[in-house]
Amino acid sequence: MVFERAAQSTRSARTAILALSVFSAPLFLSACTSSGKDLDLSTYVEQTEPADVLYNQALANMNAGRLKEASAKFDAIDRQHPYSEFARRSLVMGAFANYRQGNYDDAINSAKRYLALYPSTPDAAYAQYIVGLCYFRQIRDVTQDQKESRRAIEAMQEVVTRWPDSEYVDDAKTKIRMARDQLAGKEMQVGRYYLERREYIAAVKRFRYVVENYSNTRHIEEALARLTESYYAMGLTSEAQTAAAVLGQNYPDSQWYKDSYKLLQSGGLEPRENAGSWISKAGKLITG
Repeated sequence: MVFERAAQSTRSARTAILALSVFSAPLFLSACTSSGKDLDLSTYVEQTEPADVLYNQALANMNAGRLKEASAKFDAIDRQHPYSEFARRSLVMGAFANYRQGNYDDAINSAKRYLALYPSTPDAAYAQYIVGLCYFRQIRDVTQDQKESRRAIEAMQEVVTRWPDSEYVDDAKTKIRMARDQLAGKEMQVGRYYLERREYIAAVKRFRYVVENYSNTRHIEEALARLTESYYAMGLTSEAQTAAAVLGQNYPDSQWYKDSYKLLQSGGLEPRENAGSWISKAGKLITG
């Protein structure tokens, strides 16, 4: 998709360059020998090529899967023709090439530079999307720090907020949901750790955070079941019954609900909602 868009834009960009009659003169460095004779200046001249030629070569390399070569061409355009339309396009395309190679820091830096220089151009949404993708691809499993999940959410939310009609919004929303699910998973992992150690107050804090802040993730069923288990172990039967009742109302066929129901029955109890409980209020926001 991005290759096709870039290729289609090449002709118009080339026309704009020719109309402006842009000519990039090489930089000369003069030096003298000890005898006063000039050195051969050709050894100090950077070889330049027209911006459109470099751009087409970069696109050809990218389409052929030669991403490293494509990146080098895009960099050359930025360096040799810094004020051209091709340089602008090369900056975002270079960011994409680095992303495809797994050079996430370089890709993020290029995309952010593009956004700083060209915040109102059509490709600005794509540059921001690349930033989000780079963070998303670096998300680790829930046993590790989740800073990349947070950064991915922030970057993708920027796409949704600033460019609501862009073609990247749907996928940005999907990535946000997945990253939020990862954050919820991290809270559950820590909560289970405390529950196993019978540190119930600390466990409840984690499970409650999931229910109140990640009610549309796949972890909500287990969070309610773990709350039932934790409150029951603490002797807070009303809260345990409410957690089980909310779980049953939203997921009546869930195995988590069956296990919670069985736990309450073992103590002569059954699910019963206390409308004044925070669990009851939070339960109304569950979307599954």
